[in-house]
Amino acid sequence: MTTQITDDSRAVGEMESGATVSRPSFLTAPLASFFAALQFLTIFPPVVRRPFTGTELGWSLAFFPVIGGLLGGMLLSLDRLLALALPPGVSAALILAIWILATGALHVDGFLDTCDGLWGGKNPEERLRIMRDHRVGSFAVIGGILLLLIKYQALAALVDRETALLLAPILGRWGMVPAVVCFPYARMEGLGRDLKDNAGWLPLLLASACSIGAVWWLAAWLGILCAAVVLVALAGIAAIALRRLPGFTGDIYGFCCEVFEVAVLLTLVAGENA
Repeated sequence: MTTQITDDSRAVGEMESGATVSRPSFLTAPLASFFAALQFLTIFPPVVRRPFTGTELGWSLAFFPVIGGLLGGMLLSLDRLLALALPPGVSAALILAIWILATGALHVDGFLDTCDGLWGGKNPEERLRIMRDHRVGSFAVIGGILLLLIKYQALAALVDRETALLLAPILGRWGMVPAVVCFPYARMEGLGRDLKDNAGWLPLLLASACSIGAVWWLAAWLGILCAAVVLVALAGIAAIALRRLPGFTGDIYGFCCEVFEVAVLLTLVAGENA
């Protein structure tokens, strides 16, 4: 697939638009980092029309959960609107479609590429090459079908879908932050490389504080449990990926986001049926 975090032409084009680089001031740097995260994670039109600095890219990680909250708020509003005229199953399908479209299918694309790369190659070099290939293999097809099926069934089964539509996007994007900060990066270039090279522990701490506060407010101990499940899922992904690759890639970041969202949805479904 071609839209991947490492060489996604759309994201890179948006972040590199403009001819000159101006040094951000103390006041404008956080705002620029917010828009870097917004432009990177969604299809929101570019606001900052100049290249983002390495510092801004690194600090954009602190805003990943905020972008997840904005996405969740939009999905929640649409779900309430659709509920006025459509049954839960139909509205769940439409919400899932909008969920994917709002991110430009960036994370789904990374999920598909990772399925093909991690399980379709014979050595690290071949796996990295497969993950950059725009063609879709059997592992990607099967993985994509299962991903969408599980997400749809979870959304349709939830009684309290509103909480899920907020928690899953927030924790899905929060989980990407430790994935970037804590694990090595496999490629020598790309936007994911820029994020990794400028990532730091302080953005991770800020993102974590924001996320934990939000999930506690939304779902108390069940929200904390969802955050813990995300960390367990990250550890599992790292254990698999680092056996087969020298590090994470942009595609794996997208894979992580999708897996984390599914893990949160399933945790909430299990919580309702416990």
